[in-house]
Amino acid sequence: MSLVELGRYSPNEAHIIVGALEAAGIPAVAFDGGASLADGSQFLIPVRVMIDADDLPAARAVIDAAA
Repeated sequence: MSLVELGRYSPNEAHIIVGALEAAGIPAVAFDGGASLADGSQFLIPVRVMIDADDLPAARAVIDAAA
């Protein structure tokens, strides 16, 4: 299993995307969601949505269908 970055999103967007991917049967994880909570800049740092490299085409199709 090799993780790849699907994209970088706002924290809320990233968690919505992770939920949509998981609902489609694609495991996903949001990285960096808690970065810089201490200094109050958590909304300025994008959250990376990571998936297995083999799931990339299917994940992009889920994202495109939602847009």
